[in-house]
Formats: sequence, structure tokens, C-alpha cells
Amino acid sequence: MFHIGGCASCHEQTGHEQTTKQPDTLEPDTPEPEEVLPLLSGGKRFETEFGTFIAPNISPDRGTGIGAWTAAEFATSLLKGVSPSGEHYYPAFPYTSYARMSLQDTVDLKTFIDGLPPVSRSNERHQLRFPFSIRRGLGLWKKLYLSDQPIINFSKHSAELTRGQYLVEGLGHCGECHSPRNVAGGIQKKRWLAGAPELDGNGGVPNITPGGSGIADWEKADIAEYLSSGFTPEYDVVGGSMADVVDNTAHLSRADRLAIAAYLKAIPARQ
Repeated sequence: MFHIGGCASCHEQTGHEQTTKQPDTLEPDTPEPEEVLPLLSGGKRFETEFGTFIAPNISPDRGTGIGAWTAAEFATSLLKGVSPSGEHYYPAFPYTSYARMSLQDTVDLKTFIDGLPPVSRSNERHQLRFPFSIRRGLGLWKKLYLSDQPIINFSKHSAELTRGQYLVEGLGHCGECHSPRNVAGGIQKKRWLAGAPELDGNGGVPNITPGGSGIADWEKADIAEYLSSGFTPEYDVVGGSMADVVDNTAHLSRADRLAIAAYLKAIPARQ
């Protein structure tokens, strides 16, 4: 759940570098490197048309992170987008997708994060333009765009397709980047996964429906391999922000990667 949710991609300590060598570059008789645990102290900045969002500290530090949160408070933040103090979160935190998580998965995720290293780092305030700097309007925004219902209603379900839908529409939050948004920042569900501009306005995110140019001709196995190694069927290598995604999906089981592929091959084609 931690990896498919991409938690470290947004919240890992800025400037933190993994200095251990890869196993194939080690000198003979050198011990295997210890796993480098993510430091979730936040600080990463996300430039958008609404302003700059700054990722918070979600390490288990009890003073500046989420170590003092209960499992119920953590679940409420993921499923409802509400902080322990009752404040609405901005949807730069993709709770509009996480709302489809099971309650058990939220508890498991909190338990895992609680076992990571605590880091003391105070959060910075987002730097947003008016009127987006006023959180009060988020309550109305949620009434329009926050739902735990499926995006795609399939006429037939298999266990694999159900699992893929859960991973893509829920914790994997693929639509947060791959779907276009309206002027209010809500996802255009009729254009689900049909591609969108990058949030910072530089470049675009590809269409990953069966009708798009991104993966239209790929087989399920091709998609699963890409999510594992980052190699396309043409032997191109993943780049940009998708490289962070593949760093996470590489930790998934092959069955889960194939389930994601099954879902992407089954959704309506968009041009």
C-alpha cells in the first residue's frame, strides 16, 4: 500500500540521497547494502496554476509528523480529506482517489509508516493565490468532487479486473495526473485517463486509455513489464515524473501489475 500510494515520491525528505551501491556494482565479498528507509519529513514543492503546494511531514515524529495521530484520524485524512484538527486538506493531497481505499488498508498503511524513522521538521505553509488560499470553499468543492464510488462501471468483473480497478482508481491515484481537470481543479471523469497537461504547465501527461497513443498497442505483459523495469516494448526507458511511479510499482507483485494492466486494457477508449 505504501508503494502503490507513492507516499515517498511526494513526502520524502528533500535533498535525501541514497548512497548505497546497487548490488551489481559491489566489489567482490562486499556485504549487501542495508535497505535505505524513506525519510518522510516533506518539503517537496509542487508548482501549479493555483500556487505552490509544499508536502508536509508524514514521518512518525510525534511533534511535527503524524506519530501522535490515531488510526481513525489517519483514515479520516485519507478517506475524507480532513485533518485531526478538522481542517480540510487541499486536493493536491489525492484523497479524492484514496477515498476508495478499504479501511483495513488505511490501518495497515499507518502501521507501516509508524515503523519508519521519525524526523523532526516543521511544516511550511502553502503559497497559494487568492481565492485558493481560503480553505473554507473546500467543503463545497468536496461535495462536487469527492466520492468513493467507482469511476468506471464494468458490466462484467473478474477478480483481476476488480483488483486492478482498486489499485488504479484508489491508492494508485493514476487519474490525478493522467486525467484533465476543469477550471475548479476537479477531474473530468468523462475524460478519465485521457491525458492532461503537467501540473506545472510544462509538457503533457499521456493518454493511457486503449484509444490513446501512450499504451494503445501494448499487451498486458508489456504494461506489467513497464511498471516493473521502466522499459517500453520499444526499449525506451521511463523518464520524468513517471520514473518515480515506476520506482514504486516495481515493488508490487507481478499479479498486481497485471491487474493494473487488465484494468487499463478494459476501460473505454478516449482519443
